[in-house]
Amino acid sequence: MEKKYNKVLLAYSGGLDTSIIIPWLKDHYGCEVIAVAADVGQEAELDGLEEKAIKTGASKLYIEDLKDELVNDVIFPSLKAGAVYEGKYLLGTAFARPIIGKRLVEIAKKEHVDAIVHGCTGKGNDQVRFELAIKAFAPTMPIIAPWRIWELKSRDEEIDYAISKNVPIKLTRETNYSKDKNLWHLSHEGLDLEDPANEPQYNKEGFLEMGVSPEQAPDKPTYITIGFEKGIPVSLNGEKMDGVTLIQKLNKLGGENGIGLADIVENRLVGMKSRGVYETPGGTILYEAHDILETICVDKETQHFKQQVALKFADILYNGQWYTPLREALSAFVDETEKNCTGEVKLKLYKGNVINAGVTSPYTLYDEETASFGEDDNYNQNDSAGFINLFGLPIKVKAMLDEKRGMNK
Repeated sequence: MEKKYNKVLLAYSGGLDTSIIIPWLKDHYGCEVIAVAADVGQEAELDGLEEKAIKTGASKLYIEDLKDELVNDVIFPSLKAGAVYEGKYLLGTAFARPIIGKRLVEIAKKEHVDAIVHGCTGKGNDQVRFELAIKAFAPTMPIIAPWRIWELKSRDEEIDYAISKNVPIKLTRETNYSKDKNLWHLSHEGLDLEDPANEPQYNKEGFLEMGVSPEQAPDKPTYITIGFEKGIPVSLNGEKMDGVTLIQKLNKLGGENGIGLADIVENRLVGMKSRGVYETPGGTILYEAHDILETICVDKETQHFKQQVALKFADILYNGQWYTPLREALSAFVDETEKNCTGEVKLKLYKGNVINAGVTSPYTLYDEETASFGEDDNYNQNDSAGFINLFGLPIKVKAMLDEKRGMNK
């Protein structure tokens, strides 16, 4: 017998999936539906959301402002770690899921609901990210994922269902890109992008929402200076500001200069390859600035090992394992490496490029006298001969023995 639910909590965005889930839940279970929308910086997408949720059948809607938590608890720790998935993806969607899952549990306990519901498909990564976060704070909470059990099998069928239930939707069958927007990024998937042979329509009016293409960017560069304290960005052009405001301002500057576009075929957690186009203007600038600062503030061995940690950190975040002992341990390591990562980075923004225009730090490890091609008192160039003899000894010995055995012919 199918389990009965009297009251459920829905992770609600107001998009197609979660909009039709409300009437579907009421039809299928006859239950009360409480909706929760997380404000993670999607701006206009939140307009009219409460009215829409109530009209669609929800008993109430929580709109939770999670922007500060998103930036300070997830984005900045990941920035300090240098976490980038598969070399290109700056983890915009993955950043938001842990804190949304955590807040869902907090409200679910407050409202004494019987289950938490999400609108993720059975093919994507977000189902894993949401559910792992929920399990971390409510390990026995039932979870309902309609995409795994309902009769709707495609976007077209969802649109038909929405029409039949008088659910207002803004998209059409022809403009039905699947999008995810937050303070950090905007993703585009579906339609013509499902074929990797198709070039994204960057210059088509309305395709890009956070900026312009490099071709449409100004012919004049924009110079900016970002200040960091212990690996965290704290100022822009000498003005101190909170993380949310800083990212918003960099999004504007980066977007105007065609920065932050990424066309990626990524390996999803569930195994398949998926193509997406991402707009991450401010994030691209911050990652480049942080990398530049680390080149003078972090010693060689730590920097090289930290690059390995960054790969694992990105995998952990991408796979929804944020609330785990390993991620916490890696964050502790990263914090230690960032103690002296304080300084300023000057950048030139020009037609999609983020160009290093100078870096300074009170803790710099770069010594001009030692590095100079000129004469100095810190480095005896004659010492290099002995170093090379020792460093190359294994190569020399193998070559000598191979020669004796006649293996060098």
